[in-house]
Amino acid sequence: MFVGVGRRPASSWRWRGPAVDKRTLMTTSKVASSLSGEMNGVDLAAPIRTSRLLLRALGEPDVAALVAYRSQPEVCRWVPFEPMDADAVRDRLEGPWAQLALEREGDAVVLGVEVEATGELVGDVMLRWVSVEHRTGEIGYVLHPKHAGQGYATEAAHGLLHTAFDELVLQRVIARVVAANLASARVAVRLGMRQEAHLVESEWFKGAWIDELVFALLEREWRAQHESGCP
Repeated sequence: MFVGVGRRPASSWRWRGPAVDKRTLMTTSKVASSLSGEMNGVDLAAPIRTSRLLLRALGEPDVAALVAYRSQPEVCRWVPFEPMDADAVRDRLEGPWAQLALEREGDAVVLGVEVEATGELVGDVMLRWVSVEHRTGEIGYVLHPKHAGQGYATEAAHGLLHTAFDELVLQRVIARVVAANLASARVAVRLGMRQEAHLVESEWFKGAWIDELVFALLEREWRAQHESGCP
């Protein structure tokens, strides 16, 4: 899944206060299970709290807010869906977005990004369990352009990485970005992800061949970030 945010450059966001709920802390038993080849899934029905945001399940009350940005051609330019009306959003809510647990390889969960202070939905994020054998996941993020420049995409994606590494105990998480989508590439860099590949004209996407950037973060790199003081 390609990711997309607004084209305004984001602010130099810094974490303040608690990073996530206690449920995102890694336990010794989960690490031991993953190293022995046994991987348990994770339930994301309960909200994930960051310093300013709630990552939470989407529902019927969110239809208007979702249409407000998912209907915009600017938002859809870099992501694998066309502008969505209310009916299309409801189809997603009743279909794939109703899934709130990662139980097996290939599962994906989409969560809304809500500003806790105002209750406003400003975007959504995705976590996919790509491979059990290789302990690999993928993140994606979509943000309403009017909220770009406030660090919300970075903060939300960082909260999701806590789930990926601390709960699902993944070894590697990737983000795939259309090379021309500079704003989304900057989010991946701010998350501490490395650009591992620049694939030239690798996919036929919305009527043209596009270059794709692949970013990745390893579990040991994630741990090093937090040992150096990042929540």
